[in-house]
Amino acid sequence: MDRLTEMEAFAMVVNQGGFTDAARKMGISKSAVSKHISSLESRLGARLLNRTTRRVSPTEIGLAYYDRACRVLNDAGDADAMVSSMQSAPSGLLRVTVPTDFGSGHLSPLIGGFLKAYPQVSVSMVLENRHVELISEGFDVAIRMGEMEDSTLKARRICDTTMRMIGSPAYFAAHGHPERIEDLNEHRLLHFSNEAQGNVWKLLAPSGERRFVRSTGALTVNDGQALLKAAIGGFGIAFLPSFLFGEALRAGEVEEAMPHLPMEIQSLHAVYPPGRYTQPKLRAFIDFLVDQFKDKGPMDW
Repeated sequence: MDRLTEMEAFAMVVNQGGFTDAARKMGISKSAVSKHISSLESRLGARLLNRTTRRVSPTEIGLAYYDRACRVLNDAGDADAMVSSMQSAPSGLLRVTVPTDFGSGHLSPLIGGFLKAYPQVSVSMVLENRHVELISEGFDVAIRMGEMEDSTLKARRICDTTMRMIGSPAYFAAHGHPERIEDLNEHRLLHFSNEAQGNVWKLLAPSGERRFVRSTGALTVNDGQALLKAAIGGFGIAFLPSFLFGEALRAGEVEEAMPHLPMEIQSLHAVYPPGRYTQPKLRAFIDFLVDQFKDKGPMDW
């Protein structure tokens, strides 16, 4: 006999307190339930049920087996549900949070294509730079840059970027390029406001040493586009991700302040809560992003 069916019959007898009600729940005969229990006890070499004319109850061994059996049956049910769900068409509301600059410049233009490909999915996208608590705030996925701080979340790499210092040709013509990291103290710096770290740039020196630049900036603002425009306008040096300044760099509106510094690759990830399986709408969205950004390297923006 099927081992899982025997286990199900035993659990149902315990749940219902007898063979008759268990048979009714399972849609089989009372004798069939009895055969499943007898086969199970014979295979295990142990009596799992105490039977009297008035009631049926698990033995001590039976109670321990019942606890494990319920877990196995629940897992089997989840496995069946997973297969069914993964084969169904993506549908429902997908809540996404993404940093403002990446969201407005690169993700928003792609959303229409995703919705066209998956018409049964609707997207609610929130653009903000704070660290969102996915589970407590009800988000399905977040796009985040850099190292993953929360190891309890799942993450899939979407693409690569890098942080570089940039300024306008006019600014460097007037003030020169900094040769050493220490020279930045003599320049006008444009900072992205971050209350957690303050106005600090983390740079990698040619020696491989990590250096921190804490110089007071000429401008501090919480918007990357504003910093880019200030840099293009010749107001100072900004430290920005390549996905933000790439187009301006190709157009000659900005150039690198210290191109000789080592390039650190930072990945953008789709981060989502852990679970036994990924919902079709979320899996479809992440697969879509991976495909759209598959050719994006650190400076390919």
